[in-house]
Amino acid sequence: MTGVNLETALALVRAARAEAPVPMAIAVVDSGGSLVAFARADGTPFPLTEVAIGKAYTAAAFGRPSAEVAAVFDGRVQFTTSISVATGGRVMLGKGGLPIVEDGVVTGGIGASGGTGEQDLAVVEAAVAEVLDGPAVRSPA
Repeated sequence: MTGVNLETALALVRAARAEAPVPMAIAVVDSGGSLVAFARADGTPFPLTEVAIGKAYTAAAFGRPSAEVAAVFDGRVQFTTSISVATGGRVMLGKGGLPIVEDGVVTGGIGASGGTGEQDLAVVEAAVAEVLDGPAVRSPA
C-alpha cells in the first residue's frame, strides 16, 4: 500500500479548507511522504506551503500527530537537527499534522499551516473526521 489515493486526498483538502478560519496551506502526503494534494488559500504566506507539507510528512513518517513528535523531540537539539538534516528539512515539529490511519496502517498524513497551532490542528481533525468517517486520530495497530 503506497498511501492515500488522489480522490481521498482532494476530499481531505476540500474539507480542511471549508473549516479554515484564516487563510491556510493544506497538504496531504502518502505513506512515503510524497505530496498527493495541496492547496494554499489566497493571502497565505508562501513559506507556510513547506510548513504544511512538513507537518503532513512528519505525521506520516512517525505515525503520530506532529505535536506528539515535537513533544518526544523536545530538548533533544542534536537529534532534532540530525533528523532535519537527514530528511532534507522535511520534518516539521508543531501542531497541525495528523497521520491518516486506515485499518491500523498509516497510509499518509495531512498538515495545515496558517493559523495558530490549535487552529491548524482543528482544521485537519475536522477534515479527517468528515472524510474518513471516524475519529481524527487512531493509533496504528
